[in-house]
Amino acid sequence: MYFSDAELACKCGCGFLPPADFRSKLERLRERFGKPLTVTSAARCPAYNSDPKVSLTGKTGPHTTGRATDFAVSHADALTLFDLARQQGFTGIGVQQKGAKRFLHLDDLPNAPGQPRPTIWSY
Repeated sequence: MYFSDAELACKCGCGFLPPADFRSKLERLRERFGKPLTVTSAARCPAYNSDPKVSLTGKTGPHTTGRATDFAVSHADALTLFDLARQQGFTGIGVQQKGAKRFLHLDDLPNAPGQPRPTIWSY
């Protein structure tokens, strides 16, 4: 396995982890990517995600489902990961590729009111 529980668990210490099927999807993505990926954020419990220093999406943001992960990646690697994520059925891709904290947000959430999928956005 490429990703540990510590990398994917909620940072508040509550132990909330992504579901097994999403973890498998992340493992397949990393295998296809072919090099290490740094997780900057993964599962977040609703209480932790409600902290405005953590997120502005509140108690129901994508990370609170356990089906969203952010990876520190930039330049050509970001484009490669973007392409692989689309091929593997990730439905939400957030792009932050300016400044010091460059990353891609990847999720596989279904289309829902207020949360259209598939979609892409920038930060």
